Amino acid sequence: MKDNKPLLISLIVIVSLFIGAIILFPIFKNNKEDDSSSNVSVDVSKYNHASYIEGNEDNGGIADHIKGDPSAPVTIYEYGDYQCSGCANFNPWAKQLLKEYEGKLRIIFRSFPLSIHNNAVAASSAAEAAGLQGYWEEYGDLLFSNQAEWFYSKGSNRINYFVSYFEDVTDGKGDVNKFRSDMASAEVKKKVNFDAALAKSLNITATPAFFGEDGSEIEWILSDEQTKADTLKIFRNYIDKELEKKGLN
Repeated sequence: MKDNKPLLISLIVIVSLFIGAIILFPIFKNNKEDDSSSNVSVDVSKYNHASYIEGNEDNGGIADHIKGDPSAPVTIYEYGDYQCSGCANFNPWAKQLLKEYEGKLRIIFRSFPLSIHNNAVAASSAAEAAGLQGYWEEYGDLLFSNQAEWFYSKGSNRINYFVSYFEDVTDGKGDVNKFRSDMASAEVKKKVNFDAALAKSLNITATPAFFGEDGSEIEWILSDEQTKADTLKIFRNYIDKELEKKGLN
């Protein structure tokens, strides 16, 4: 009788590999880089990311947020995550640039909650809810400056932090019940998803990320060796060049 052992062994190996592929596929799929923990399904192809975007149906009626003079001639587009330590570090530097170039620079900020941060979507929602009562920028500053406090919080504990920041930033004059309901509203969810979809369309993989008026990314590297002065120099160079192009330098 012909020895079928080699054939049998080959079949066993093939079947084993097939079964292994079936088992491992979901693991590899889940490990694929996915930068936003929000479920983004917004078509943003009709929008120019290097322009101010008004409130509309896609973003829940919530327009782009502007830091600085809304009519300033130079714009930087920032994509940030409120739970990102690099974003928190950059926030006061952004304020310094806005002060140095007062009336000449504006920063349009869009939130991009990264999947590695479990509280990022909730923090973005809280900032948007505060914004609906006129406190978006101040509230975002509190989220960044108190990041270590709420970073690992969960459930009601996290909500308590966010509510307390809202009470602080409004000096107790804000509508807390509205703030709570707005955090979970469809409009706020749309805004968070819309901004995240814009970031995804640009293949952003880390925050903070910055883009100029021509739509190209402003190249910068945040590293232990790079000082605050080095970083500010990169952005000053960009701003000065844009001002020069417009004959305003």
